[in-house]
Amino acid sequence: MAERILDKIESPKHLRELNSNALPQLAQELREFIIDIVAAKEGHLGASLGVVELTVALHYIFNTPNDKLIWDVGHQAYGHKILSGRKEIFDTNRQLGGISGFPKMSESEYDDFGTGHSSTSISAILGMAIASKLKGEHNRQHIAVIGDASIASGMAFEGLNHMGVTDANVLVILNDNAIGIDPSVGALKKYLTNVKKGTAKDENIFECLNFDYSGPVDGHDLNALLPELERLKSVSGPKLLHVITTKGKGLRLAEENQVIYHAPGKFDKTTGELIQKSALQQASKYQDVFGHTLVELAKNNDNIVGITPAMPTGSSLKFMMQEIPDRAFDVGIAEQHAVTMAAGMAAEGLIPFCNIYSTFLQRAYDQVIHDVALQNLAVVFCLDRAGLVGQDGATHHGVYDIAYLRCIPKLIIFAPMNEIELRNIMYTAQLGLEHPIAIRYPRGRGVLKEWQTPFEKIEIGTSEELKKGTKIVVLSVGHIGNMISELLEELDAPKEIGHINMRFIKPLDTKQLEAVFNTYKQIITIEDGCKAGGFGGAILEYANQMQFETPVHVFGIDDTYIAHGTIPELHEIAQIDKTSVKKLINSLMNEK
Repeated sequence: MAERILDKIESPKHLRELNSNALPQLAQELREFIIDIVAAKEGHLGASLGVVELTVALHYIFNTPNDKLIWDVGHQAYGHKILSGRKEIFDTNRQLGGISGFPKMSESEYDDFGTGHSSTSISAILGMAIASKLKGEHNRQHIAVIGDASIASGMAFEGLNHMGVTDANVLVILNDNAIGIDPSVGALKKYLTNVKKGTAKDENIFECLNFDYSGPVDGHDLNALLPELERLKSVSGPKLLHVITTKGKGLRLAEENQVIYHAPGKFDKTTGELIQKSALQQASKYQDVFGHTLVELAKNNDNIVGITPAMPTGSSLKFMMQEIPDRAFDVGIAEQHAVTMAAGMAAEGLIPFCNIYSTFLQRAYDQVIHDVALQNLAVVFCLDRAGLVGQDGATHHGVYDIAYLRCIPKLIIFAPMNEIELRNIMYTAQLGLEHPIAIRYPRGRGVLKEWQTPFEKIEIGTSEELKKGTKIVVLSVGHIGNMISELLEELDAPKEIGHINMRFIKPLDTKQLEAVFNTYKQIITIEDGCKAGGFGGAILEYANQMQFETPVHVFGIDDTYIAHGTIPELHEIAQIDKTSVKKLINSLMNEK
């Protein structure tokens, strides 16, 4: 078998030694390499397949890593990683101890900026370009590759607005494929569609912002890309190259089913057919319980509306968008806008269910405080992907929400232990609350096969005693409480150990807590979130306030960033797994 061109590429330096005629073959081999690895190991697929030729062209024309290259959201950076020295270890992508699925500065000198969340590249590359100018590095190039879904974000517009009044040597490449994770939405998408058709208004929006605009260029045509990138090297000031690509390019099913093949799981590398998981009946995903419950509630309550910032599939708001489209809104990658729009709706008497991944709500923190909580507007925040999320890693773990929300006055925080509790708190919220509420639930499946039970109202600030004890009690919040129930069964449910599903992190069930501190000799708290400012901290604050002296043992995530791996692996690393809790319980049980 003839040696492949890709086998000889250990860095972009080797790539730049090739004759340009060899680049189409290299692109084909790179595409096949990505498909082979992701088919077996899982990961993000469509975005990286769509920018293979662009990746090759950028590293061929520009002198990376001296020239700075930022990929907006690392979904599209697999080819970049493979060409920049990580080919031999690419099969460890997203695995415990392996390379990250996103660009990461500490991983490679070619990863100029960490990009797990969208729309940061333009601001970051402008900062780098200004720094280069101040340091007298006038020949260094600065390139940001950003998708059409990401460039519609407020932060990206802030960067464009500033860049347009500078003389910064920056090239923004707009990778226009009409889709992020879900199809792109909004007026800018319509404008870009008209540009591609040649029917846009005479004035070009980017030229009006003082960018040297060129394109659209076929992003899969190296004969078009290479000379245009070479030309742009000598153009001074802010530049924008509009590139048209197809997400999933080179794998037919990935091109036809772009949402599914964003991150498809395992698939047949030849046909692209998805490999079906075990047919055994599994519990539903929390996101689907949310999505179906919202539709059920909305059909009986005309004031309910649903909002998501670009995650209709991931959040399952798509069910409401399909059945009640005039009351369900995908606002694009615009978390701040989503929160304040929800506040406006609540101010007018609607009941907005604002569905945002925990890690993405961080991006709208001021809006939660200033626009919702300070005005005491009863927005219902549904925080999907709360806790450790697995192989997406540190940028996506939803481990800070308890801490950053608990300090906000008038905000209720609830963590359901199972699907029925999620349904019932959603039902309770739409009956009318005096304050906003955040409902946090994890990525993945619940624990119940039958969860579509009749709705029951939950009294705000109440917990549920699952098992009485005499010596040790475990106070849990959220899904991780199921692990405690399993552990106590494995220990033959000793009468000394109690278990309480606290549910509400704010307000705490102080009546229950007073009984707990007066009954038990040892208290254990457990949460799938950071210890600093978390649920365990709230229990310690209560104990201090009431001058209780009962020892409290806090299980949570230490003051460190947790990398990527499977959720069970990460729970073990964070020591919030069954073995860690069992060890402490056995130790406490053996104390006299």
